Amino acid sequence: MLAADCRSTAGPVVADKNCFKIHRIADNVFCCGAGTAADCDMVTKEMEQNMEFQSLEMGKKPRVVSVLTQLKRKLFQYQGYIGAYLIVGGVDSKGKHLFTCYAHGSTDKLPYVTMGSGSLAALAVMESSWKENMTEPEARQLVIESIKAGILNDLGSGSNVDVCNVTLDGYDLKRSEYSTKREDLKVKPFDVGSALVISEEVIWEGKEEPQKMEED
Repeated sequence: MLAADCRSTAGPVVADKNCFKIHRIADNVFCCGAGTAADCDMVTKEMEQNMEFQSLEMGKKPRVVSVLTQLKRKLFQYQGYIGAYLIVGGVDSKGKHLFTCYAHGSTDKLPYVTMGSGSLAALAVMESSWKENMTEPEARQLVIESIKAGILNDLGSGSNVDVCNVTLDGYDLKRSEYSTKREDLKVKPFDVGSALVISEEVIWEGKEEPQKMEED
């Protein structure tokens, strides 16, 4: 189960409110991208083409570790100058797999992973709610809540939540199905007067307090 937000930034500017961060490599392998959007697009597109050729040559679906190996070799060759930080997930003949692949080519294999500027907030939700042998609805809700936490606590994350469920038979990709507008997130604003005022001091620029204007 993979999920991502839809905000792309250029420094302090929101460059794209509906960026696509879940990239198809094959019907059974997908990547979530963080870092430089253009680099993520081009690297995953190259992997998609390579896996298509491999599938045609071998006559079967590609393995997830094959995608990971090609990715890490490609990124290590450029020593981090290709700014693609990827989560590679999928299902093959050997089972289900989830990897992280950093821009300099290092990788991890973990039961749940987060990447990107909102990853710390998302990881907090993952660590508190993840459990083994989760059902599909439970896993879907977990990744949605994780992305929402990242959106609420990180200015580089925003817009809606995309979710992709990958199986050996195919995938179910749903775009912008889950709105993250403030009213939909059930964020209760602080009431006026919630903060305790210990002391208050007013300093005027002049020596005397300015006279109040008389009411008509």
